[in-house]
Amino acid sequence: MNSFTALLLAGLGTVFILVIGWYILQVVAYWKIFEKANEPGWKAIVPFYNTYTQYKFTWNTQAFWIVLIGGIVGGILQEATEGIPSLLGTLIMLIVAIFNIISLNKLAKAFGHGVGFTIGLFFLNPIFMLILGFSGDEYIGPQ
Repeated sequence: MNSFTALLLAGLGTVFILVIGWYILQVVAYWKIFEKANEPGWKAIVPFYNTYTQYKFTWNTQAFWIVLIGGIVGGILQEATEGIPSLLGTLIMLIVAIFNIISLNKLAKAFGHGVGFTIGLFFLNPIFMLILGFSGDEYIGPQ
């Protein structure tokens, strides 16, 4: 193995370790947020179920199903072909994005924050989730 290959593999390994570490940190932040909202922390580990749980304590579960089904249908329609189906898929994905922004706003409000924190959750989500999880903020319920 030449030195370039070894350097490339070392770099990829370092990035992989950093990504795994960051993911674990995010799960811990979600765990803390769930515990603040009187939900079992283990739900933070399970993909999709963690999002369902977040919608449950910040908004409602019907919104989760709209986002999930809309994301699947919109994604399929976008890839189908050009024309009306593709345009419809794009429109559905735009609606899903709006629902996700509303969900971030509801999460911020459930912990007593306003629009500024919502903007932070949108643009710097991992950092603001850590702030939400490890700060002294208390869960005040859906707003």
